[in-house]
Amino acid sequence: MAPTKRKRQTKHRGNAAGVVESRGRTGRKPTAAEKSGKAGDAARAKAKRLDRLDRPATWSGAFWRALVAAMVLALLSGLVLKATPGQTVAYFAIALIAYTPVSYYTDRWMYMRRQRRKAKGGGKAAPR
Repeated sequence: MAPTKRKRQTKHRGNAAGVVESRGRTGRKPTAAEKSGKAGDAARAKAKRLDRLDRPATWSGAFWRALVAAMVLALLSGLVLKATPGQTVAYFAIALIAYTPVSYYTDRWMYMRRQRRKAKGGGKAAPR
């Protein structure tokens, strides 16, 4: 039989052990919208997180965060400390009143620190 004159169109893949390893992506990196699966979800989650970090603190956000914390405290005081229902309600009210400004000013401090860091342009603009 006569040998063929046609050149091979693809490279032989595989190493000495016979394992075929993929070359990986050689073109441009896909955008977040083009990505799919876990990589796309991670990119969208990161963008959403950065957007959330760039919003200033609000009293309503602090209130809802304090409400969740006060509910957890009330639940724990009722289950772990065996507090009476009256004591549990008192713990809830005190925690809600105390946690709301603490949460707001903590968020505000974090926001201002992030804005200063972004304005300076140095270091990590987005921690973690």
